[in-house]
Amino acid sequence: MSILSIQSHVAYGHVGNAAAAFPLQRLGFEVWRVNTVQFSNHTGYPSWRGRVFEAAHVAELVAGMAERGVLGGCDAVLSGYMGDAGLGAVILDAVARVRAENPAALYACDPVMGDVTQGVFVRPDIPAFMLERAVPAADIITPNQFELELLTGIEVSSLADAVAAARHVLALGPKVVLVTSLKHDATAAGEIEMLAVTEQAASRVVTPFFHMDPAPNGAGDALAALFLAFYLKEGGSIEAVPGALGHAAAAIFAVIAETRRAGTRELQLIAAQDEFARPARRFPVAEVT
Repeated sequence: MSILSIQSHVAYGHVGNAAAAFPLQRLGFEVWRVNTVQFSNHTGYPSWRGRVFEAAHVAELVAGMAERGVLGGCDAVLSGYMGDAGLGAVILDAVARVRAENPAALYACDPVMGDVTQGVFVRPDIPAFMLERAVPAADIITPNQFELELLTGIEVSSLADAVAAARHVLALGPKVVLVTSLKHDATAAGEIEMLAVTEQAASRVVTPFFHMDPAPNGAGDALAALFLAFYLKEGGSIEAVPGALGHAAAAIFAVIAETRRAGTRELQLIAAQDEFARPARRFPVAEVT
């Protein structure tokens, strides 16, 4: 199976495509990487070098693949951080081109806009673009709790709030909403949750939370890729959601645990790679009623 991944890229470390591509490859997927930026390292460091690519450059790369006649063999498109709405439009055009050749292809959108520690960190045109265009076009979206609240205007204080907010997003078009970095009034100290919601059901998984300062960047990028991979491997239907949720939670937990052991802020994807396919520690997935 092949996945077109349109994301940022760093030479050192693991964010964007540098976080998403290897887990997908390790799980047996062919990954067609289109980089929207190429930086020396992620921007959480005091300095970085490199450049942001123009939207026209990204469009050229997709057009070149189309000329090879390969888009019909693409099973999914994965996108993450979008520098501006112009680039977002190019990504959605790529999704449309793939779907024209393969109507069964999925679009998984990680609606990167911010987090609880930094607030909104994207350009002002991105939240409206996500709400009005990207989210409605997607089959799967993977917002963190902050992004879910931003998309819906619903403050998530309880698990019921999170489910309600996710269902609000489902009404816009996606089939699956995976809420990451979820903490609500019943979340125990030292734990963190993920919630996967479809029209038919909601599933929740709880894992230990490791406080790391600074926290590693790129975990959301890796998690979106892992969830998409397991969703596809388990059939690509709504019935695959609980299994994909449990497997993705176990895999990203192993990566974070290995990163903590290494004492680094860079995700230890290579060291933890065997955990993608065979996680040593699994966590129960519970239906939310």
